[in-house]
Amino acid sequence: MSTINPVHPPLRKFPRKFIRWITIREHLTGYLFILPAVVIISLFGFFPIGYAFYMSLYNWRVKQGPFIGDDNYVKAIGSWQGAAIFTGGFMLFLLAYLLWQKFSAESQVKRIIAGVVSLAIAGGGLWVVEQGWEQMAVKGDKAFLNSLPITLYYSLGSVPIELAIALGLAFLLFQKNIRAKELFRMIYFLPYITPVVATALVFRTIFNQRNTSLANQVMGLFNMGPFKWLFEPKAFNQVFLGLQLPGFWNGPSMALTSIMIFGVWTFVGYNTVIFLAGLGSISREYYEAAEIDGANKWQSFRHITLPLLSPVTFYLALVAFIGTFKAFNHIYVMRVPSAQGTVNVASVSIFDTFYKANQYGYAAAQAILLFAIIMGLTLVQNKVFGKKVFYG
Repeated sequence: MSTINPVHPPLRKFPRKFIRWITIREHLTGYLFILPAVVIISLFGFFPIGYAFYMSLYNWRVKQGPFIGDDNYVKAIGSWQGAAIFTGGFMLFLLAYLLWQKFSAESQVKRIIAGVVSLAIAGGGLWVVEQGWEQMAVKGDKAFLNSLPITLYYSLGSVPIELAIALGLAFLLFQKNIRAKELFRMIYFLPYITPVVATALVFRTIFNQRNTSLANQVMGLFNMGPFKWLFEPKAFNQVFLGLQLPGFWNGPSMALTSIMIFGVWTFVGYNTVIFLAGLGSISREYYEAAEIDGANKWQSFRHITLPLLSPVTFYLALVAFIGTFKAFNHIYVMRVPSAQGTVNVASVSIFDTFYKANQYGYAAAQAILLFAIIMGLTLVQNKVFGKKVFYG
């Protein structure tokens, strides 16, 4: 039985070798089209990652030293056993969530049983995470390990807020009775395109510890402050609410909270523009049908806008989450010694290892570990939230 290319039915009368040559030529044409992108991605993406991994296996300072294997990784995390236990605890969290989701649509009795089991698994996961972290903290690099929860603070404290504000602004700008929409869009988008270093220096002045700083003057209107802001290493909960919680639960420092405000201010405009594009792609027929059925604006927003915007929301959340784990420029500019390292996220800690300590191999190992963490968290986000995306 002869194989004929279905793309070219008229070629049946030609020899099989000629047809095979046409197919090969089409494949070569496709590969030539993607060749520039493959070269650029390989040269500026895969090669740096591979070379960084190669550097991480050596005692590399000013020049390449002896091969040391995984010593740099063990130096950073303390022990592979502790890292495995720590990761296993998060896997238990994921298992508890998936179990709860599996039985969420079942009968009430099954939901109650699944909820109790999920809570038990999640509690066990929390204990396992603490045990793994203690093992890592005993022998690991305290500066690098402390940067990881600081990075998590920065991510969880800025991404949900900036997405919520951006969605609200986009919904308001999408209304028909709003005038000068283009002007407002430009104003909101302006912080995103403004040079980061310049705006970070301005915010460093705004959040100064002096009584005359703009932030303290604003807080003075509410009979609060003055605060040290970027110069305050104490936790935000302790300064504002007087709460002193143990360990990780104490939350980010006042200095890191000030930097979070800058991050939210910077990226709200970008997210707003993307949300506006998503709102424009929703057909008006859905809202007209909902109005006929008697739905109010909140019900239309809850059951039409949010589900149909879920792909955009998922994309923005994923990109923003990855971006916060790689954030560097504005944090490096806004940090001050008085903050006592409470704003040193992972990228800043890696830069200090590379630039100040001149430990290139060790910094490369830290970068690979951060890359692995970002990849793992991205996969978890896809697993947990990807199924909730509604594509219409």
